[in-house]
Order: sequence, then structure tokens, then C-alpha cells
Amino acid sequence: MIKLYEDERLDYLLNENMRIIQSPSVFAFSLDAVLLAKFAYMPIQKGNIIDLCTGNGVIPLLLSKRTKGKIIGVEIQDRLYDMAKRSVQYNGLDEQIELIHGDIKEMPKQLGYSKYDVVTCNPPYFPTVSEEEINKNRYLAIARHEIYCTLDDVIRVSSQLLKQGGKAAFVHRPGRLLDIVTLMRQYRLEPKRLRFVYPKLGKEANTILIEGIKDGSPDLKILPPLIVYRDDDEYTDEVKQLLYGTSE
Repeated sequence: MIKLYEDERLDYLLNENMRIIQSPSVFAFSLDAVLLAKFAYMPIQKGNIIDLCTGNGVIPLLLSKRTKGKIIGVEIQDRLYDMAKRSVQYNGLDEQIELIHGDIKEMPKQLGYSKYDVVTCNPPYFPTVSEEEINKNRYLAIARHEIYCTLDDVIRVSSQLLKQGGKAAFVHRPGRLLDIVTLMRQYRLEPKRLRFVYPKLGKEANTILIEGIKDGSPDLKILPPLIVYRDDDEYTDEVKQLLYGTSE
């Protein structure tokens, strides 16, 4: 039996035969997290994987279906960390997934430099907001805005944690693409795969997925576009496949 607090609910996690604790006022995962979990390279058998800004643990839970490697999730907000921990316990994944309540900026010193095969991160997208906006809902403000970590922090820490040849994968907004590529190269993460995500055919991209290799050689592949919705507002076959394992 698992404890649920306040407005928490136990949702099914897509087609993965898992459940996850969510809360509309604290945190509920978005499509971005799912796309990142499906996009990132994963070693099938063994490997050390770390997910920064893990929220309620959705990315480690999804990654556990793609790898037998050890996964660590790092979350600074105590309430989200607690939600993630209970979800991992509920799904019986304590042996594979470890959660750390802490600041990502402390992780290289705490966990060790150059130890990880893969780093994933769905970071806060937006610059810091006013105190008034933060006070409206602190949980959501911290998850969405660069209050506790900046893009520079995320990419620097990812590089510090990765082994040479290790891979880092991020999901973000297209408006930050040049910043992301500049910072990746500054911190020795050579961009290797880039995919633009479009809400509908004919619309501007609103999400990017990007992966780099630590000390990799320059050779960026632009992957085919991912379209999320059809004209009738139903998910496209590819997104249905990603979310539910079927295009039906």
C-alpha cells in the first residue's frame, strides 16, 4: 500500500505497466519528459545513468524499461523527491533506481567526476521570474524557471559527471538552441543528434531534443521532424507509438 497526500493521485504510466504519483498543484509530467526518455541513448545491459532535475521520477521510471543499468534521479524539491521515491517503491524498482534529494550543482563533488555513461535532463526552461510569481506556486515555478539551476549549470554538471565518450541528452525550447549548442561545446559535449518537435504540421517547432557526446568529433545529425498532433487534434501515429506502444 502506498500513501497519497493532499491532491496526489496514482496514474498509470503510459503503456509501461507502471504507476506514478502525480499532483496538479505540485507536479505532473509533460510530453517533453516522455519524448526525452524515448530519445536518449540507453545502454541495454549495464551502465550508470543519471537524470538531473528528475521531478516526480518519470524519466528514471521510463528509462528502467529500456536498460538494466543503474539509474540515479536528482531532485532539489523535497516534495517532488518524496513523490518520486514513493513511485519507485510502488513499482518495486528500489534495486535499480536511486533517488537523491539535492542540488545538481553538488552532484559531481558528491557522486564523483567522469563516472556516468548517460546523463539526461529536462531542465527549467525559462529565466527566473518575480518573487510574486514564485509565491503563487513555488513547486511549479521552480520546475519551470531557472531559480535553482541555469542552463549553464545543467550542461556544465552533465559534462562533469560524464565519462569520456558518455552521452548527454536534453529537451528544451528552440529559442535556446544556440545557447545550448554554445554551452555544450564550451563544456566538451559535442552535439551529435538533434530533433525538432512540432505541435502540428505547418506550425513552428516548440520543442527540441538534443544529444551530445563528451569529447566527441563534430558530426551533427538532424533527425526527421516529430509532429505531435494531426489536424483533428489526435496524436500522430508516431506519438501514439511512443506513448502507448501502438498506433491504434
